Amino acid sequence: MSEKHQLTLKDIARELGLAVSTVSRALKSHPDISEETIKLVKEYAEKHHYVPNLLAVNFRKSKTFNIGLIIPELVHQFFSSIISGVLSESNAHGYNVMICQSNEHVDDEKKVAKALLNSRVDGVIISLSNETTEVAHLEEFLAAEIPVVQVDKIIEGFDTPKVIVNDYSGAHQAVTELIKRGYRKIAHIRGRLNVHHSNERFRGYAAALSENDISYPEHYINVCEHLTQEEGYHFAKSLMASESPPDAIFCVTDLVALGVMRYLRESAINVPNEVGVIGFSNWQLGEIISPTLSTVHQPGFELGEKATALLIDKINNGLDSPNEQVVLDADLIVRESVR
Repeated sequence: MSEKHQLTLKDIARELGLAVSTVSRALKSHPDISEETIKLVKEYAEKHHYVPNLLAVNFRKSKTFNIGLIIPELVHQFFSSIISGVLSESNAHGYNVMICQSNEHVDDEKKVAKALLNSRVDGVIISLSNETTEVAHLEEFLAAEIPVVQVDKIIEGFDTPKVIVNDYSGAHQAVTELIKRGYRKIAHIRGRLNVHHSNERFRGYAAALSENDISYPEHYINVCEHLTQEEGYHFAKSLMASESPPDAIFCVTDLVALGVMRYLRESAINVPNEVGVIGFSNWQLGEIISPTLSTVHQPGFELGEKATALLIDKINNGLDSPNEQVVLDADLIVRESVR
């Protein structure tokens, strides 16, 4: 460490392999941190002459009443409902919201995160891009004493408040309903392997099948990179052309399910009598197509509202306050796409 460089919380966190928030709490002997970690952090800080940046602390005490919101897509029914919830709760507490879009790209996410950091926001709400696997760019906020709340798409190891839906339960409900209605050869078009909610939906799918002594061949699991209608169409075509085509398809999102439905319609495969389809999200478009799409409802407005409430609590009470995880229910909606 250069003598000209003033040691920061981020430096200590990097050297000790800890989260910035953990280092901050350890230096304050927070009861949630183990004595061993507190001792490790304090000894390192003393050895390397760590001095709190009082100028930065005082700077942070001056609120701007602006919060940042980073969302993968703005023109998207589910994320639009999250935005509405964030705006409703923030307006009720006198906060302005700076809305940014990552376009599902981690590089764009890093750029807008840096812009929000430079804009002196009081806190940040983020739904991570599908490409995000590490959060150094978000640790920058915690190092600057700016709280972060994750919503919907999260990284479990990033120690912040989180607001999610019960993706496991939603998927489990969907696949159990398919089984109850006589479907046995159930395929799953899932999201990326590194995305938390995609993994939870897959777990719910697999558990429902296992509980009913139903196995699935490897080709029944297809992984979307971008969660597009085109991927749904492509995977439906591949599944139905296989030696053992499914009699039902559970999709990671409604958009993917719409692609599946389009392929089945164009191929004169009857939905729901020959193939049942269930999506996830409850897009309004699913109520308009024929047959109407069965789906799992995600309460986007409530997700945004609760994430904002947690963020404002963090702004008022500091990073050392508990990091709560809120899990909202995901409810199955049965429509015409299952028999």
